[in-house]
Amino acid sequence: MMEDCIFCKIAKGEAKSWKVYENDDVYAFLDINPVSEYHTLIIPKKHYENIFDTPEDELIKVMSVVKRIATLYNTKLGIKNIQIINSSGKEAQQDVFHTHFHIVPRESGDNQDVKWTTHKEWRVKFDQLLSGLQ
Repeated sequence: MMEDCIFCKIAKGEAKSWKVYENDDVYAFLDINPVSEYHTLIIPKKHYENIFDTPEDELIKVMSVVKRIATLYNTKLGIKNIQIINSSGKEAQQDVFHTHFHIVPRESGDNQDVKWTTHKEWRVKFDQLLSGLQ
């Protein structure tokens, strides 16, 4: 646990949250700044800054809870459209530096659309880009 991390405090019960689900390794709670009803955050209880330093076995545990909560919202609430979002790093718009995933229920006309600028001209570089991974 990092002493100044709000998500560590939430996982330990030292800060208020609206718990959706908890097990030994993962904690899920409603986002205090929701963009939709049932906007939920899922975190590992252990502190990891982002996806790059989170061990694979911890990510598997977190993603299992993401699936559990998504299924719960679908079966109990009839939510059929969600976005699952993770931002890792400041330039990726991560604002709390404790690994977390958002489940954001979506509906038509909610004005929460993500608009990306696409670059079709980069297709000519695909072979070169992939060669850098070899």
